[in-house]
Amino acid sequence: MARISKYERIEQSGSVTTWRAGLYIRLSREDGDKLESESVSSQRAIIDHYLNGRADILVYDSYIDDGFTGTDFDRPAFRRMLKDITDQKVNCVIVKDLSRFGRNYIESGKYLETVFPLLKVRFIAINDAVDSVENPASVNSVMLPFKNIMNDEYCRDISAKVRSSLTARRFQGKFIGSSPSYGYQKDPNDHNKLIVDRDAANVVRRIYRMFLAGNSILGITRYLNDAGIVNPSTYKKEHGINKSSPRTVSSLWIDTTVRRILSNRMYVGDMVQKRYEVVSYKIHVGKPTKQSDWIIVENTHEAIISREDFENVQALLKRDTRVSSDQKLSVFAGFLKCADCGRAMNKKTIIQPYKRYDYYVCSTYKKFDRTACTKHTIRSDVLEKAVLTTLNQYITLAVDYDELLRQIDENANKESEEKRLQALIKDKQREAERARKLLLELYPDYKDGILSREQYISLKEKYEANLQNSTAEIDELKKQIQNISAADVKNRFIDLFKSYRGLAKLTREAVCELIENIFVHEGGEIEIHLKCRDSLHPVLENMKNKIERNQNSAFIVNH
Repeated sequence: MARISKYERIEQSGSVTTWRAGLYIRLSREDGDKLESESVSSQRAIIDHYLNGRADILVYDSYIDDGFTGTDFDRPAFRRMLKDITDQKVNCVIVKDLSRFGRNYIESGKYLETVFPLLKVRFIAINDAVDSVENPASVNSVMLPFKNIMNDEYCRDISAKVRSSLTARRFQGKFIGSSPSYGYQKDPNDHNKLIVDRDAANVVRRIYRMFLAGNSILGITRYLNDAGIVNPSTYKKEHGINKSSPRTVSSLWIDTTVRRILSNRMYVGDMVQKRYEVVSYKIHVGKPTKQSDWIIVENTHEAIISREDFENVQALLKRDTRVSSDQKLSVFAGFLKCADCGRAMNKKTIIQPYKRYDYYVCSTYKKFDRTACTKHTIRSDVLEKAVLTTLNQYITLAVDYDELLRQIDENANKESEEKRLQALIKDKQREAERARKLLLELYPDYKDGILSREQYISLKEKYEANLQNSTAEIDELKKQIQNISAADVKNRFIDLFKSYRGLAKLTREAVCELIENIFVHEGGEIEIHLKCRDSLHPVLENMKNKIERNQNSAFIVNH
């Protein structure tokens, strides 16, 4: 077998043509090429064996695409070979078989039936006995497109099986992807498992803390860039986490990257996958999927952000906020609304020679239609003082209730109240069953003449009333058990407000965690809706039940 230099000219004399051959080899594990018979060395050996004794074919170069699918022709070595063909350096293409050339029957047919004949390129597929010069019928035969269709169908079948396998692994909570979210890296011992990347995770935590503290997304972006912290794509490239990522033009953060981090559920320890999917096995372009189609498995890896902080951030992202010139959100941004029209209140600043103060005004009145609403104006300092006072009252209430419940529990009868209520439910269920049985026996006794009509009606009304009363008492007892369960577990109201004991200044974090909305009425009256107000009722109900069970206790409760 003769080989020539890439730049040596081969002359043609008479009718004998010396073919300048490009040996094309492709291997892809994505479309099922896992057998040793398809390895690069095996393909090369078959081609070399074929070329032995063929003086009319000289090897110009070998083109190897290792790890590239055959479902499209966007492959680096193939593109290089095409350039050499158009530059007239190669006029013969040799492959082991048609599947190595490509598995897309439309694209394969285009090259074999149009492009190569137009460029006068000889095509040889050794194992399929295809040779466009020595056996032109092998290219024009109906068997050629049929073989390409079979190769395409094989790839489609393999693709479906691979997708099914990947979906099953995703539902198992295994990470399937090339690059994990910023803040994580693949476990060296198990690439389907994520571990925390400490340096990046600290940046993620800082972003969440800053946002909860009232910094805007633009403000956080500016801080990260001023601090010289490189963006996620540059970080991954520098640390070898995503070696295949394209070269980054800039290491600067942008606001969409910060927002994406603030919205990523992966940071609470849940595996979120299938957010994108390829259009088809032939078109390797990802398209976003509906959120309902995402595959989410909870608690698969170590959390970077607590669920509570993540949920608070999601709620804040949905709020309508405005940013001041220093990129710092107002303490009430997104929480303050007009009590009448429901629109947000706008913050305004008054600057006078010797004083400056902020106030809020209804946005409908200020911006849209002054006849649609009134000012509802209130000074910022007055509002902050009122909200701080109210929150501290609830904080004191939570601390007092927690202490009172603890003392009641210490003095309570050791017998489980829940067991006592369950026993009462069983008694009432037996009473209800007895009433049902008597009701069933009444009619036959009436038909047999044992009971008169008046007796039948009187007893029927009595047993139905008994059944109704027993059923109502059972429902009430079950409700008491639910109240005990709801209040005996760590109560959201107590735990949350206790954590802010000693709140001396109103902060953005306190507003975000404790308050749902603040409504301002005309005249300056405010109405505060707490986030955990529904958790307060079980506390009071449970306390009432415990006090009633411990009437001999010396406790006095003032509401």
